Amino acid sequence: MLFELATWHAFAKLRLHTETTLNDLENSTIRLGNVVRKFEKKVCRNYHTKELPTEHATRTRRQARKAKNQPASNPPSTAKTGRRDKTFNMSTYKFHSLGDYVASIKLFGTPDSYTSQLVSASPWFII
Repeated sequence: MLFELATWHAFAKLRLHTETTLNDLENSTIRLGNVVRKFEKKVCRNYHTKELPTEHATRTRRQARKAKNQPASNPPSTAKTGRRDKTFNMSTYKFHSLGDYVASIKLFGTPDSYTSQLVSASPWFII
């Protein structure tokens, strides 16, 4: 899995693509998807994982702050106080968007040639 991740990342970060490298990136994306699904099916189900102590502490502080700000008429919820179970989640936008990477490069160019930063019009541009 590590090899497939590194291969995909190397192709994705190229600053100059040809049809061959784009085809290789597309094939690498397919292989990466297969390996990640296999990882989830064979490896992740064999391990019982919990949230990190820092995640647990952050969550309990947030819940305490929320309970403190609630009116007295609403009693605080009786949530679990222990660390929650954590599982590998492939149903995120990050995994979903990997398949669109080649099409995006063909449409917009390599990711180093543009920015996704939001731009707002300055008041002196308004007519």
